[in-house]
Amino acid sequence: MNAEWQKLGLLYCPGSENRHPKLLTHAANPLPIHMVGDVYRIFYCGRDNENRSSVGAVDIDIVKHEVVEEHYAPFFVHGPAGSFHADGVSIGNCYKSAGLTFMTFMGWQSPRQGHWRGDIGRIEVRDLTLVSGTEQLLMGMDQEDPISLAYPWVAPRECGGFEMWYPSVVSWEAGNGEMLAVVKHATSIDGKSWSRHGSVVPYALGTAQAFSRPSVLDLGRSGLHMWFSYRAGTGQSYRIGHAVGSADGQWELALDRLSIDVSEAGWDSEMVEYPFVFEHGEQIYMLYNGNGYGKTGFGLAVLRDD
Repeated sequence: MNAEWQKLGLLYCPGSENRHPKLLTHAANPLPIHMVGDVYRIFYCGRDNENRSSVGAVDIDIVKHEVVEEHYAPFFVHGPAGSFHADGVSIGNCYKSAGLTFMTFMGWQSPRQGHWRGDIGRIEVRDLTLVSGTEQLLMGMDQEDPISLAYPWVAPRECGGFEMWYPSVVSWEAGNGEMLAVVKHATSIDGKSWSRHGSVVPYALGTAQAFSRPSVLDLGRSGLHMWFSYRAGTGQSYRIGHAVGSADGQWELALDRLSIDVSEAGWDSEMVEYPFVFEHGEQIYMLYNGNGYGKTGFGLAVLRDD
């Protein structure tokens, strides 16, 4: 595929005044839902003063790059103590099942003694809002994923049912000062009960070994493409990488193509991460975060043919 990403600039960064206490900082993991015309409701994860993330939203015209409405209150707050999302939620994508729409998310737990961990959940989306009380655990830790799961991406299968790509931590320390987190694959008939099939995206220690937030798009004859954040284990911060899907369900790393690097200066000059790739009109767009894991907001890029 002979194309490259053109950055269109920063779309939204939370202000410093009149912030809800659950959305004081950050606008991480942007997830767009189409409203009308060129306007999308873009859900994001903001943080409170204890670093716990909840879900807020802003309505944006992505063609004019204008904020239409900024919503003050959160749409979904992290769970109570002892729940699988007690210390935050990081959203993935949306899918439809049995006439309902669900948003997937990673639920955070940060025990006082021990390492943080994540499980995968979902919450119902109805009328451009998130339905409180419908959140539920979708996939927790088991023998296949005994350490931590994260950032799910669910899509319908041509043969029926659903498939999910999700990062899973293999080790907090891979021998070079960095974690090893790989992208795994799971399938489901009903979108609720899942069968896990192991790792599908190759990793390379010192090159790409800490994966997060896969975003998958079917580009027709060009096949399946995946974008994700990754770290190399060299001390470099997050970058956005790319992989190409094969007919047998495996993936090939293609970091030299259709990836995004940091800018020379500004809001995304230190890191780029948490991509969400989607089609609008005849264009392919990417929402993504920059410095500080979303502290400087999220921006937009468009895929241009050479």
